[in-house]
Amino acid sequence: MGLTLFDKVWNKHVLHGNEGEPQLLYIDLHLIHEVTSPQAFEGLRIQNRKLRRPDLTFATLDHNVPTIDIFNIKDEIANKQITTLQKNAKDFGVHIFDMGSDEQGIVHMVGPETGLTQPGKTIVCGDSHTATHGAFGAIAFGIGTSEVEHVFATQTLWQTKPKNLKIDITGQLPTGVYAKDIILYLINQYGVDFGTGYALEFTGETIKSLSMEARMTICNMAIEAGAKYGMMQPDEITFEYVKGRPYASNFNQSIDWWRTLYTDEDAYFDKVIELDVSNLEPQVTWGTNPEMGVNFSSPFPEIKDSNDERAYHYMGLKPGQKAEDIELGYVFLGSCTNARLSDLLEASRIVKGNKVHPNITAIVVPGSRTVKKEAEALGLDVIFKEAGFEWREPGCSMCLGMNPDQVPEGVHCASTSNRNFEGRQGKGARTHLVSPAMAAAAAINGRFVDVRKVVV
Repeated sequence: MGLTLFDKVWNKHVLHGNEGEPQLLYIDLHLIHEVTSPQAFEGLRIQNRKLRRPDLTFATLDHNVPTIDIFNIKDEIANKQITTLQKNAKDFGVHIFDMGSDEQGIVHMVGPETGLTQPGKTIVCGDSHTATHGAFGAIAFGIGTSEVEHVFATQTLWQTKPKNLKIDITGQLPTGVYAKDIILYLINQYGVDFGTGYALEFTGETIKSLSMEARMTICNMAIEAGAKYGMMQPDEITFEYVKGRPYASNFNQSIDWWRTLYTDEDAYFDKVIELDVSNLEPQVTWGTNPEMGVNFSSPFPEIKDSNDERAYHYMGLKPGQKAEDIELGYVFLGSCTNARLSDLLEASRIVKGNKVHPNITAIVVPGSRTVKKEAEALGLDVIFKEAGFEWREPGCSMCLGMNPDQVPEGVHCASTSNRNFEGRQGKGARTHLVSPAMAAAAAINGRFVDVRKVVV
């Protein structure tokens, strides 16, 4: 019997243990940020241990950084976490993409942009959205602080191999419908736990037609489906993306192996999901987890349990209403899900020549300094600012409210981020997950509109 893509990469990295039991995996790349690394570094100090592979460990600052005046960190805890990572990087010889540096940005954007993220690698980070890197054909997953310390000390990690779930996606995406809508629809249809215990492999002609940036958007939210891992077969689009990046000097030596990273025709999947996106609509979440979403044209569902009742109460909405009925106050274009150059380009096409609605506070936060510079070279910053958007410095920003960028209590926000939990964007904030195009159109109109009628 053949092997899946996941099987091939996993098996190559097993150092010890039998399948079905915890196995010791070698870790090729360890990405860290300021929130989940301090205790792990302190653990090394207490045990008088060295960092085993500082050359395979890379740090960036993202969660806590301000996006207006990046060096004016007023929150004491945020400042402590940032300065602690800076000191730890220096003490342990870790390369850090520091505040204001050319490469600084959200950890899941820095990896791909620098060429650190490559096919066939095992990649870990103390952050749940590490599955983003699986778009390159890597096994990438989030880990806890104790596991961060384990990788620091040994460059290995004990893991139990998951089952395989194939998600075969076919059909041409309609105009105004995007990768973000694909993953939101899957989660809405199958729930926030359908991927639990599985490694997801996204396949099909639709996936093959997507850019790397769109592929990363889908893998980014595998964790919202309950899966630690989301993967896609690397192909010529992948290789062209990686080629020439600063940390991809091994390209010529590696590409022949990368081309072997595909699922064999006779490989077994424990579960298969099929989706034809030909008639897919723009998606909007109405509740307090990513499963609570609808097609743009559909009314919000009837209350089926206490979770729905609580969500409606928190969001200030009712069954039978539609997305267009929501009175928005904020629009956030950013996060590791949708703050790449292609996302900002798509949004700018809708924004250009228009003005932000008087009731809306709209901000654009490029996910990295690389994206910020590329966008500014194309004049996107001017388009957004002339329309009334705030153009910010890179960082996680309003995705999670661990920095000054927060949505006021009770205010509805159209957000291109990945989570709509209670309080995620600030105490009492009401988050609606959408694509960048939907967010941009909402900023102009003051409420959600059918972006299929806007995009030409």
